[in-house]
Amino acid sequence: MTRRGWFLFGALCVIWGIPYLLIKIAVRDISPAALVFLRTTLGAIVILPFSFRPGQLRPLLARWRPLVLYTAVEIALPWFLLSDAERRLSSSLTGLLIAAVPLVGATLSAASGGPERLDGRRVAGLLLGLLGVAALLGLDVGRGDLAAVAKMAVVVLCYAIGPLIISRRLADVPSMPVVMASLAACAVGYAPFALTQLPVALPPGEVIAAVVVLGVVCTALAFLVFFKLIAEVGPVRATVVTYVNPAVAVALGVTLLHEPFTVGTGIGFVLILTGSFLATRAAQASPRATSVAPAE
Repeated sequence: MTRRGWFLFGALCVIWGIPYLLIKIAVRDISPAALVFLRTTLGAIVILPFSFRPGQLRPLLARWRPLVLYTAVEIALPWFLLSDAERRLSSSLTGLLIAAVPLVGATLSAASGGPERLDGRRVAGLLLGLLGVAALLGLDVGRGDLAAVAKMAVVVLCYAIGPLIISRRLADVPSMPVVMASLAACAVGYAPFALTQLPVALPPGEVIAAVVVLGVVCTALAFLVFFKLIAEVGPVRATVVTYVNPAVAVALGVTLLHEPFTVGTGIGFVLILTGSFLATRAAQASPRATSVAPAE
């Protein structure tokens, strides 16, 4: 990799590792629906000038059904559930649970007739990842948090399904317009609910800053950097960022929010990331299949 490639890779690891910290801060004063609305609105506005070129709108209109499905699965539902779950779960635990997305993605791809097959190495990776999740749930999650964990399970499933929709239904549509249209559609869909839930008084400065950074940096800028990274190092190497994001989430949660680094966190971290690496190591993804990663 070139220096530019390493710079883009490092930047994206940080950018997609901090949303969990920012969401934890934002939901102190803003409802999950309002947060999704504000984040998608900001993201769509910032990314709009980089999205559309002459002739790119018509393919989107012709594929509006899979586009709506992708928007619901990749943004609208998981971003709401993720924000709601972080009212109960720590940001570091949330980031580690999201690390199970490659495990679920590999399983779904193989089960639905994708080119990847579950050989011995992948099966071993899936089992290690499941053990890691079990360690997290058994050692770090109390009974009162089980509902939040169930929401995170839906988030993980959604994030695993999203790329399959892109690769099988939207592979011939430019990626950036897909992202912009999805953000805009989500913002419009959430507007009737979010506008009635906006805080009456101005939230604290740290909450406002968290929302702005989520929308501008972790959404709009993140996708721009991700596509540049794909162009620089290729789609397969670009997706390795998935294995680094959880480390950033844990480090930020522990150092800035003083969340505990428990035995379950340590064991789960090692097992989930090792399992994800083994389960997806041999996957040869096409540029379209990996052009839109989980929108953290």
